[in-house]
Amino acid sequence: MSAPALKGPYWVTVRQYRRTLWLAVAAVIVSLAVIGGLRIWDAQTPDQLLQDGYPIPSDENRGFRALEWAMEYAGGGMILLPLLVGAFVAGPLIAREFESGTYKLSLTQSVSPAAWLRAKLLTTTSAVLLATLALTGVFRIGWERAAIFEGGAWDPGPYVATGVVLFAYLLAAVAVGALLGLLIRRTLVAMAATGLVMGVVLLVLGAYRWSFLPVKTITGPTGPTLWTPENGLMMDTGLLTASGARFDQSICWDEVNRTPGLDGMEDGGTKLFDRCLTRHGATAQYVDYHPSSHYWPTQLIESGILLALTALAAFAAFRVLRARLP
Repeated sequence: MSAPALKGPYWVTVRQYRRTLWLAVAAVIVSLAVIGGLRIWDAQTPDQLLQDGYPIPSDENRGFRALEWAMEYAGGGMILLPLLVGAFVAGPLIAREFESGTYKLSLTQSVSPAAWLRAKLLTTTSAVLLATLALTGVFRIGWERAAIFEGGAWDPGPYVATGVVLFAYLLAAVAVGALLGLLIRRTLVAMAATGLVMGVVLLVLGAYRWSFLPVKTITGPTGPTLWTPENGLMMDTGLLTASGARFDQSICWDEVNRTPGLDGMEDGGTKLFDRCLTRHGATAQYVDYHPSSHYWPTQLIESGILLALTALAAFAAFRVLRARLP
């Protein structure tokens, strides 16, 4: 959507923040140049083959190491993107208009308060979603390669950057930023408050997202490591007794540590630990995990929560605007 095609408050919003829009375009171009350059550097060194023929990056491949480092920070940056967007909407876009009184000029141009706010939010949301879509594409270019040695899409950075949930976070950030900007009407305070609120939202949902769906459990005899199937996300692992009850291994660790003359697991500690397990009947092990089939449902559940927050914040923002500027 080009500036000449816009009319009224939409055109004014684009003109007001054209430098910010150009900055977003520059960020996408620089990100593409960096990630693309690292992929080209990485491709200069051939992969080495394992005994089963599986290719892995060579130890001498500095380009791959640099790409890994870049993708780690890129994932963190994508997580923080909703905080930046929310702070911008709350501060420069909304609160500063009231703090400086410039909103009055727009309202003298036969524009209602609701139309003024709607134009600002729709223009900002469109620009943010388009820029984020481009950044997500750039992230995927690097992640397709870096994911070889990383934890995959279950890690917080890739989970947010490669799924639909990032766009839900951005919509929530725009709505929350608008509401707090209207309530506080002080640029810096509104930016700080929005960053705090969105930070809490990110932390809470990040802490509980893997509790949305029940885990699956596999069991096996003690001894060989029990691996998570289906490229799943391991949530918990431990031992089982003959009755099927879960056994707390710390009981045996404490017994080893309390025994005088033992230096940890050395000098007979391992044998004492194994005898403790046998005495308590720990004969099997278990792994709780989320299968790969839980990935997208979890994304959709989290996105649904964020969209509900978006709707509530947007509704409250327009009610506040109507109350203050009838």
